[in-house]
Amino acid sequence: MIRKRADFLAANRGKRFVTPNFVLLAHRRHSDHPIPADTIRRGITVTKKIGNAVARNRMKRRFRALLAHTLPSHGIVGVDHVMIGRKTNKEAGFATMQADLEKGLRYLAKKLG
Repeated sequence: MIRKRADFLAANRGKRFVTPNFVLLAHRRHSDHPIPADTIRRGITVTKKIGNAVARNRMKRRFRALLAHTLPSHGIVGVDHVMIGRKTNKEAGFATMQADLEKGLRYLAKKLG
């Protein structure tokens, strides 16, 4: 899990994939990074613009479940993945969000080469 602000800022300089429900960032770590190169890391950001604490925590739980379910099979090795929540009028279903995440991971894998 990504916890440090510097790692989130580094991920923001990477490639991005935008959906109506979230933004997916991917940033390849440098070879001198202390985290092993074969590790897939993930981070989640949900701002107060999304809503109250209940809405933010629900979104974070859904993102954690999505990443835990999808990254082991579709994640990019040696890359930090960050999901940023977006405010929508209607909450998307889990299957829809999972399909968007898989599509985003395929797209970013091509971009990062």
